[in-house]
Amino acid sequence: MNLRRTFLGWLMSGAVALLVCAGMIGSQQLVAAAEANPTANGSVRTVDQTTSDAIKAWQAKRFGMFIHWGPVALKGTEIGWSRGKEVSAEEYDELYKQFNPTEFDAKSWAKIAKTAGMKYLVLTTKHHDGFCLWPSKYDEYNISATPFKRDVVGELAEACRAEGIQFCAYYSLPDWRGIDYPLASPGGSVKSTNPNMPRHYQLIKDQTKELLDNYGPLGLMWFDGDWEDPWTLEYGNGLYDYLKAIQPDLVINNRVSKTRISPEEKAARGLHIAGDYDTPEQRIGGFDRDIPWETCMTICEQWAWKPSDHLKPLKQCLQSLIQTAGGDGNFLFNVGPMPSGQIEPRQVERLREMGAWLEKYGDGIYDTRGGPFMPGDWGAATCKDNSVFLFVMNWPDVGPLRLPAIDWNITAFKIRSGGQLSVKQTSDGIEIDVPPADRQEIATVIELTLDGPALSITPLPVKLLSGSLAVNQKASASNVFQNDGGYDASRAFDDDSKTRWATDGGVRDAWLQVDFEQPTTINLAKIDEPTEYQRIQRFELQYDDGAGWKTLHRGAEVGPQRVIEFAPVTARRVRLQVLDAKDGPTINEFRLFGPGAATAPQS
Repeated sequence: MNLRRTFLGWLMSGAVALLVCAGMIGSQQLVAAAEANPTANGSVRTVDQTTSDAIKAWQAKRFGMFIHWGPVALKGTEIGWSRGKEVSAEEYDELYKQFNPTEFDAKSWAKIAKTAGMKYLVLTTKHHDGFCLWPSKYDEYNISATPFKRDVVGELAEACRAEGIQFCAYYSLPDWRGIDYPLASPGGSVKSTNPNMPRHYQLIKDQTKELLDNYGPLGLMWFDGDWEDPWTLEYGNGLYDYLKAIQPDLVINNRVSKTRISPEEKAARGLHIAGDYDTPEQRIGGFDRDIPWETCMTICEQWAWKPSDHLKPLKQCLQSLIQTAGGDGNFLFNVGPMPSGQIEPRQVERLREMGAWLEKYGDGIYDTRGGPFMPGDWGAATCKDNSVFLFVMNWPDVGPLRLPAIDWNITAFKIRSGGQLSVKQTSDGIEIDVPPADRQEIATVIELTLDGPALSITPLPVKLLSGSLAVNQKASASNVFQNDGGYDASRAFDDDSKTRWATDGGVRDAWLQVDFEQPTTINLAKIDEPTEYQRIQRFELQYDDGAGWKTLHRGAEVGPQRVIEFAPVTARRVRLQVLDAKDGPTINEFRLFGPGAATAPQS
């Protein structure tokens, strides 16, 4: 079957299409489609995003499921991006003929999301490969052309509503088949032979309207692919206005427009970027109560299903959710169903574990705001009404956790996870302490009750002091990534796990060193290698007592929060000698302690 698009009345009554060849489309040019009504030259809109009822209702949900799925699951490669790369374009485009996920059960997917504590669900109705999971009348490359034939979008929308989950649609702006869209696979790196961007824009409008008409009202319209040159600010602003006219309470992400315009250009042109919220990807966004945001992250490494893909530990999954909520963001957590239509059992189990935790502590996540204490190494805080929820993930090695002073008085407190709790409030701050035996691996959850509204407190940063003897001491290294001071040796000794020492790509051995400049007794080291850059395969911990370098410890992998204990030694210099690494080694923190300090990692 030769699948071609069918365009039904793409020039709508009263509309005028400005057909411009792909090479002439620039960020200043408008598509004169009257029904879109684009804002001329990207001028500032008067949209109150922060007070929108729809946005507030969505923010209160906090936790959602992202699903990337399509015929590509048959190959186990990445959706869209593997077309023309790991899988030839010709083979990729024929996968739909074999796509028959007979075990797909929309009700099961919705129940899995509900059991996980998720309140909304976003499905990739159409990714960069152009395949539609609904029987679109505007493009025959869709689910009805497969042996399966059933309407995945329709069935899942109905199942979600039956479970009280808000159904939402992801839609890709590019289509790398390159029929009308000016760029093609692999990854939009090839120019199409006969592009027609205005017609592609009309297809986007037709299909997104089709989704709203057939499956709406939708909670979100989640766009992607805005970074590519064919998509202009004017297209994005026009599409935003067009969809809002159809469903005024539709929440639309910032990728509908040009999110990657530089701050300088944005300021110079007085631009407003259309969209109701920001979308950091595979990272936790920074604290922000002014602009709504949502982190999207994968439960494994790949967005689409991949056989034997690395599954993230429960601790990492939940702490990512907590840190996101503490920063006042939503957490959209992705699963990739298998070719059969089932969600992989181990992913289902991980989600069930997250849901069990939320059953106990979810009132500190849902319908809360981030703060008043900002997220950091210590953990995160959320608040609602007169309550503050503390999620303490790391404790100081010595003494209690110290939080900044607040204007309101603490009238009551309790440790939600059970055990003993000490809370002391003075004009200088708040001291929180829990015996080590009562501290929880994922987060120790503490609820404070105030005599005033917690949200009125100006957000406050929290500095977790480790007590490391190496903090801010003289540091050096054999190699620094691109000689960039932002990655120099001092970053591993600054008591800030968000910074790191890094080396150039291809480096296999290196050393990182601290100089106390006076004899110092130590008996414990804590080395934190970033979870996403676990590269060290063999290392030594060495010290110099004035008579040359000696070896304290030999090891293989380092990994996150590695603790090394040894008999006390008096040293002036201490060195991490990396003997073998998969690629350029990098370390968040290298901490050293003397006798009397904590001898186990804090959780």
